[in-house]
Amino acid sequence: MILTAEPLIAAAFAPFGDVIETGGDFRLINEGKCRRYHDLAFVDIVEGVAGINLFQSEIRTVPYEADLLERHPLGSQCFLPMDNSSYFVIVAPDEDGLPGPSMAFVAQPHQGVNYARNTWHGVLAPISGGGLFAVVDRIGAGANLEEHRLAVPLTVTI
Repeated sequence: MILTAEPLIAAAFAPFGDVIETGGDFRLINEGKCRRYHDLAFVDIVEGVAGINLFQSEIRTVPYEADLLERHPLGSQCFLPMDNSSYFVIVAPDEDGLPGPSMAFVAQPHQGVNYARNTWHGVLAPISGGGLFAVVDRIGAGANLEEHRLAVPLTVTI
């Protein structure tokens, strides 16, 4: 199946989580020298704590072939590019415990995503930059990863 990645826009991504970017309301802090864009994502953790990790991913070629989706039943998962990386964001609704029809977005280096708990999504797939991401997700006991191998891989293009 071929998916053309659309630009990452908060309204289109809303069923799957949050887009994290500047814009809209902010608070001035640090004696008026800094804008704080407040409360941009909901960190949803079940029986654990939020941890901050660094992921270093290989750059993927375009078109990109995706054959694995995953979800995290015990916590949301937030990706923030740290080195000018654009990346594919692949998501699918849940249909009776399995991924439904997939959608693809292309996120720009200034955009992060926070996948809502239990959202089916593709693996980290940077297509430019250095592939370094800060990741905020659940740290704790219990299985917080479900994987689903696709019978027919997705080919993602721009």
